[in-house]
Amino acid sequence: MLPFRQVLFPVDYSEPCRAVVPYVRDMIRHFSAGLTLVHASGLGLEALGYNDLAMADPGRREESRACEEKRLREWAKEMFPGQHVESIAEEGEPASVIHRVVQHQGADLVMLPTHGRGRVRRFLLGSVTAKLLHDLTTVVWTGVHSALAEHQPGVPYRSIVCALENDKEAEAVLRSAAAFAASYGAQLSLVHAVETPPGAWDVDFAPYKKDLMDASERWLWEIKRTLGLDIPHSIIDASIPNGIRQAAVDKKADLVIIGRGHALGAFSRMWSRLYPIVRESPCPVLSI
Repeated sequence: MLPFRQVLFPVDYSEPCRAVVPYVRDMIRHFSAGLTLVHASGLGLEALGYNDLAMADPGRREESRACEEKRLREWAKEMFPGQHVESIAEEGEPASVIHRVVQHQGADLVMLPTHGRGRVRRFLLGSVTAKLLHDLTTVVWTGVHSALAEHQPGVPYRSIVCALENDKEAEAVLRSAAAFAASYGAQLSLVHAVETPPGAWDVDFAPYKKDLMDASERWLWEIKRTLGLDIPHSIIDASIPNGIRQAAVDKKADLVIIGRGHALGAFSRMWSRLYPIVRESPCPVLSI
């Protein structure tokens, strides 16, 4: 995973997009990475009812694209002064455009905000973000979505939480998290959420819960020993999103690192919780 060599930053000129800029600046500076900005200009002239105009004057489409490219270059100069930035403006559905550019550019990191808005923002991810998290195999960094007044993450990263699931991907995720934290000189800690069944009047789950917690404790010690890591860990009896959120708050984390299950070629339990993890996190999430 490391070091990142090419960062792709999708731009829509919104306030959430601008809020991600300091994190992008830090990432490209820290890893001496290249930066590409991409802007997808909606669904094209046809979607706006300009079918006849587009057919009669094909130059109108190219003129529109040139205007978008100029706007993107000017935004790049404002947001990343003195930085060499490649700017790409294409017409099309945003997630599809971004996916094509990732493949063409060979980007190894995509950074973008979550774009939940309004009164229901805690229950939604932006459709573009959700599609990219699902489709891309590239590492994806998603911005702060539900930051707390008492929890203000920032860069450079000083506290990082790695959330592990007990699967074949865990060792690779932890190794990547350790390398990322070491590059920043950040404190790394582990969290593993154990979801135990709710209590029932006729069933005693206490022994079952203890067995799960003890097994998780042994597993975390073993994986740390295997990788030669001496870092703190915690096991939380909670849902995965709530457990990770609580650990991030407790550790005043600037970043959460998780796996997405792509290395397994299948959907993991962590993957099935990915959207709520991202939307509930009080700090950015780096999903591998």
